[in-house]
Amino acid sequence: MRRTPVLAVIGIIAGGCLFLGGYKAAAALSGPGSAQDPLVTKSFVEEYVNKLLGQQGGGGGWRIDNVAPGQTVEARGGTELIVRAGKATVSDPSRSGIADLTSGTNLAAGQAVTANHLLLVPKDGRGLKASTAVVVMYRGSVELK
Repeated sequence: MRRTPVLAVIGIIAGGCLFLGGYKAAAALSGPGSAQDPLVTKSFVEEYVNKLLGQQGGGGGWRIDNVAPGQTVEARGGTELIVRAGKATVSDPSRSGIADLTSGTNLAAGQAVTANHLLLVPKDGRGLKASTAVVVMYRGSVELK
């Protein structure tokens, strides 16, 4: 009669060891550092996030560009612009304008941009045309043409 409880205890211990061994092997296959869950570096994450934000029109920080007279700053929708120096007008093929958030007005195509006013480009393709040499700050995505 004594053999049955001893065999049962040995069976339970052996089963537990097999279960834990299988669990540990499965965790090793899909745990941190595996192909299913790779470890990444800080620089990889920063590059990925900056690329993603750039595609969405928000780069996070402000950038500064010098624009030659006659050049156009074509922006993507959601881009913010500030003319820091020089004279520029609104460039807008659609003729709907861009928002001057500082004054709370809409600036139509060809209208002069006031220096140090925050502008918001609502749709791709709108922006600024430099009348003189211009220093422009922007947050988002622009292309100089």
